[in-house]
Amino acid sequence: MSISDRDAVDQILTQWSRERPDLDVSPMGLIGRLGRLRAHISRAHEAVFQRHGLNSASFDLLATLRRSGPPFRLSPSELLETMMITSGTMTNRIDQLEKQGLVERLPHPEDRRALLVALTEKGLAAIDAAVTDHVANQHRLIETLTAEDRTALDGLLRQFLTAFEKP
Repeated sequence: MSISDRDAVDQILTQWSRERPDLDVSPMGLIGRLGRLRAHISRAHEAVFQRHGLNSASFDLLATLRRSGPPFRLSPSELLETMMITSGTMTNRIDQLEKQGLVERLPHPEDRRALLVALTEKGLAAIDAAVTDHVANQHRLIETLTAEDRTALDGLLRQFLTAFEKP
């Protein structure tokens, strides 16, 4: 590996190897790089969401409703199944998006005690514009990788992730 191929994590690994030669610190490289990439990617995502008056949390909820297909409505429990948050957090997010006119609570047609969360026309327009920019941004973020590298990395990450999220 040439000096120009080294990254900040390499320096950390070198320091640990020097200070603790008894430890195999190689997993730090993989996990450290994943963490640093996540931070860079999150900042890039937030910048796009912010241009649309959203943040990652509001984008996630709106995108979940949008990809559910017409009529773009789900129960709070269905939203919770796809999002890794508590019910209290979900209620707060719905409240905020409702105040912005992006979602509305509707009575459930089959259960008078239940509600559905639905995209409004304004919400549908907002998420469609945001997701268009989000996908363009994602293409930009991975443009340094070849198609073959993308496929290989995607397969490796899928394998790694399924160890944590087995069905």
